[in-house]
This record gives sequence, structure tokens and C-alpha cells, in this order.
Amino acid sequence: MGPHPAVAAIRLAVRRVLHDVLTEFADQTEHTGHTGRAPHPELAEAGAGRGRPALPERTDTPLVLVACSGGADSMALASALAFEARKLAVRAGGITVDHGLQAGSDARATEVVGRLTAMGLDPVEAVAVRVGHEGGPEAAARDARYAALDAAAERHGAAAVLLGHTRDDQAETVLLGLARGSGIRSLSGMAAASGPAGRYRRPFLQLDRQTARTACLAQSLPVWDDLHNIDPAYTRSRLRHEGLPALEKALGKGVVEALARTAQLSRDDADALDTWAAEAGRDVRDDAGRLECAKLHVLPPAVRRRVLRRAAIEAGSPAGSLFARHIEEVDRLITGWRGQQAINLPGRVEALRQGGRLVIRQS
Repeated sequence: MGPHPAVAAIRLAVRRVLHDVLTEFADQTEHTGHTGRAPHPELAEAGAGRGRPALPERTDTPLVLVACSGGADSMALASALAFEARKLAVRAGGITVDHGLQAGSDARATEVVGRLTAMGLDPVEAVAVRVGHEGGPEAAARDARYAALDAAAERHGAAAVLLGHTRDDQAETVLLGLARGSGIRSLSGMAAASGPAGRYRRPFLQLDRQTARTACLAQSLPVWDDLHNIDPAYTRSRLRHEGLPALEKALGKGVVEALARTAQLSRDDADALDTWAAEAGRDVRDDAGRLECAKLHVLPPAVRRRVLRRAAIEAGSPAGSLFARHIEEVDRLITGWRGQQAINLPGRVEALRQGGRLVIRQS
């Protein structure tokens, strides 16, 4: 008898990602003669967090880390990685991030390290972070978490870091993007691969949350349910427990699947428009590299606004603080010119029209 269907599903999803990682690793090795990743000088002695000592890097096989909070999604992911890595030329390790936002979080992190170690993952470590306040509690925790995961990946020379986001998480992300009204890129949700050189991989984006939980039950894996996930003080929690159920009650089952499909279609469209905008951004500049308003004016609005956004970011405006309303104001310098004053953008950047040219610079 084979494994439980839920267990088989999570293993298949992880196997596909590991095959991708192996193919990319082989290509990189063939083209460069090495992996291009140098081990951290302290890596051979010990990991930087609580956990087992890290082993010296082997350059013949890629290391794949799983980011594990101890919840059902990431525990299911860790179990699948441990199982599949034993059958492939892949080393598997784990990282848990202690945000320090709840009493006993350090003890839970130590417990997760023990569970991952018992699965045979190596290296395994817990990394404590300090969560700031910028952007709100959810955004601040996310920023701190990814910074810690980036550092861990660099420290261990990892080829990839697996994240346990599911189709349900994708649906929530699409709805949050829709609520912000920040365009098709927000509706595209989370990519299957993102980060530097596609570091972050999300094998479960086509699987629902219940499949991951069922896989844990089938394998008798203990899981921890984060109280923040049911705290109505958090926007995503309210959406999960109130918003999506209300939508399904009004529209019928299948809302989550439809939103996930919307994310993929939106991502395809957004990628195509971004490529077009990158090419157009070169064509609308004069010999001195200045943006020409007449050439910008004839571009389709979706392409023109991408060109403007990219120019603002290149001038120093933080991408996370640059919203649609900012770009719309800059766009009016092109499409509705009436002698307006300079437009102030985040990051002390200003946009102004001078002699038929659009100037975006530090103020």
C-alpha cells in the first residue's frame, strides 16, 4: 500500500521542485565549473543559530533548506523534503525563525529544531530576529523573517529555500492586493520562485491548506498553531476567518481556486508588460538619457506607468512606498500637462517636466 494521498501529493510537489533545483545546479556547475557559492569561513565550525553544528559545504550536491515555523504547512513541507532528499542528490536542512513576538517563542524554536533534526535534516538552526514597526506588524515580521532567511541561505551556501505557502495563502494574497488597488502585479500573488536567483521556492501553491494538515495527521507529525493566525487584530487573519468564508457563502465553493488561477493569469500578463516596459524605457530616452514626454505619451498607459515607476525607483524612491496614486500623479505630467509644479515622491524624489523632458531626481 502506498502513502496516504495527502502525503503523496506533498511529496510529489516537493519532488518536482527538487528536480528543478538539481537541473539548475547542474547547468550552473557546467557553465562555471563550480557552484559559485563560497562557504562562510565559520560554516565548518558551527551554525550561527541554535541547533546542530553546520557541516562543511559539499560542492557536488546542492543544499536545500526548508523554512519551518512548526505549523502544519511547513512541517508537511519539511517531512516531504526529508523524504525526497534521501532519494536524490540533494542535501536537506532547515531553518526556523524566532520572531520573539510571543512568550515562549524561543522554546518553540528549540522544539522545531529538534523535530527537524529527528527527520534527518542537516544543518538545522533557529535564528532569533528583532521585529521592527515599519509598515505595520505583519509587514515588519515578514521583512525580519526574509532578512534572516537570506542570511541563512548565504551562510550555508543554499541553492534554494522552500516555503510552505499554499493555494489558500495565494488566494488571501490576491484579495489583499485587490483591496490595496495597486494594480495587476499585486493580483499576481506569490511566485512559485522568487528572491535572488529564484532562491525561494513554493512547492505547495497548487495544494490547499487542508492537504498539508492532513499529511501531518497521516504521518503523526505534531504541529503548532500560531495564535496570531486567529487574532482579528491582523488583516490576513480577518480575511482568512471572516472574509473568505463570507465570499464562499455568497458566491459558492471554488473561490480559493478561482483566485489562485487569477494570480497565475495576472502574473503572466504582468511579466509580459514588464518586459515591454523595459524595452520601451530605453526607446523613450534622448541621447542624454532623459525621458522624452512626447514618446512617453504615445505608449499604452499600462506600459508608460511601468516606465515611470521604474524611473522613480532608479532615482531612489523605495518600491514598497511607491503606490499607484504616486505614479498617476507623475503620469499627469505627461497626459494632462497644465504647467503643474513638481510631484513629490517617497524617498525625497521629485518628478517635474522641463522643456519637453520628464526629470525624476532626488530633491
